[in-house]
Amino acid sequence: MARVTVEDCVDKVKNRFDLVMAAAQRGRQLAAGAPITIDRDRDKNPVVALREIAAETVSVEDLEEAFITEMQKHLPGDEPEEELMELLEEEQNLAGREQVESEVAEMSVDGEEVISEEAEGIEVEAYEDELNAEFETEMANLSDSEEPLTEKSEESAEE
Repeated sequence: MARVTVEDCVDKVKNRFDLVMAAAQRGRQLAAGAPITIDRDRDKNPVVALREIAAETVSVEDLEEAFITEMQKHLPGDEPEEELMELLEEEQNLAGREQVESEVAEMSVDGEEVISEEAEGIEVEAYEDELNAEFETEMANLSDSEEPLTEKSEESAEE
């Protein structure tokens, strides 16, 4: 049985890491049924892969490309067509609009439905000003109708 050492292969590959990656990729190819380019001599797939790299019967660049392609989840050329992307965007907009409308229909304040700004054209600032004015008048009414706490506490103490 011929012994294959890393030193036999390092001259053919840039560095040891690339050698390991290339040999592993070639070993996976052999396990998947790729044809062997040298005599097997009862060697296992990793040894055969190293011997093929040392003998330069396989291209290390091809092995690197195959490894990269195998690891990619998004392959080049799988780009969706522009028309499909536009239709998808329109569907998402419609679905989003329908969801907002259903959420708005479900919300209510004192029996009145809350309607989105765009649908009714109500300005938020004007609505906030109206609420602030109502709050201030209520606070003024409360402060006018109540007596100071010190006077009430004195009256209750006298009783």
